[in-house]
Amino acid sequence: MMRIGVDAMGGDFAPDAVVSGAVLALKHLSNDQRVVLYGNREVIVSLLEKEGASVDSFDIVHCSEVIEMGDNPSKSFAKKTDSSIVRGFMDLAAGKVDGFASAGSTGAMMVGAMMVVKQIPGVIRPAIAGFIPVSASKVNLLLDVGLNPDCRPDILNQYGILGSIYAKKVFGIDNPRVALLNIGEEEEKGNLVSKSAFELMKDSSDFNFVGNVEGHHLFHDKKADVVVCDGFVGNVVLKEAEAFYHMLVKVNPGNSFNERFNSENYGGTPVLGVNKPVIIAHGASSPKAIMNMIIQTREVISSNICETIKQAFS
Repeated sequence: MMRIGVDAMGGDFAPDAVVSGAVLALKHLSNDQRVVLYGNREVIVSLLEKEGASVDSFDIVHCSEVIEMGDNPSKSFAKKTDSSIVRGFMDLAAGKVDGFASAGSTGAMMVGAMMVVKQIPGVIRPAIAGFIPVSASKVNLLLDVGLNPDCRPDILNQYGILGSIYAKKVFGIDNPRVALLNIGEEEEKGNLVSKSAFELMKDSSDFNFVGNVEGHHLFHDKKADVVVCDGFVGNVVLKEAEAFYHMLVKVNPGNSFNERFNSENYGGTPVLGVNKPVIIAHGASSPKAIMNMIIQTREVISSNICETIKQAFS
């Protein structure tokens, strides 16, 4: 039985949107895949009844506390030990759930990822990955998209390994093309960090490095499947892609490809480089986004990617 842990109290519209999204997700889950909701049991049961869903379709872990968006992540994680995020991570570390996802405090989620389930030995810094649509059926993987604003060359090189493994295991690409985001395609282009990273990556036997790519290459499939950058640049790019969606909907409503830029359709971003599957979703997640967050968590669990990364870094 696969058990998918979900923070029912996390997010701008929680718990209503989370419970509604969990109910929607049931239609996409098999009988051996079960959602475990962490939060106030009385509130969750009331919302499930309001949705017309059977309480027996879920496991509920009662939690008396909530880490709010404005709370200090480290302090609240240490003090609010009966919160939905802390309890979720404790169960994840103990093997009671196979993955944990939340639209709540990103800071608290990262504290849990680093302090409870911990990073994989050999990984200098984990990354969070984002998805850039390039066609009606394909996305490129971009990492890091916000966890590490400053990166050394060796960290960027490791992102190439993490991204390549994800593209193989989750996207099913046999030999993913890994590129370094830069201000030009030529080897000598870039700042000191990107030039040094290029030197490390071009000699790597751990992934298929195809060189530098520029910003406009992100949105087509001709150059790369995985694009590596620091978290500062990656976060700017990801939010630019989200802005594209709102602009496209205004100028060309009804175009189905526009929805490829809708963050709701991806549900969240996986944390790569930690020992267990952890998915972080947008704070403003709607029920549809929560549904996709749960589906994505299932895909990450099914791929067994954490074990593959452990083997790569052992």
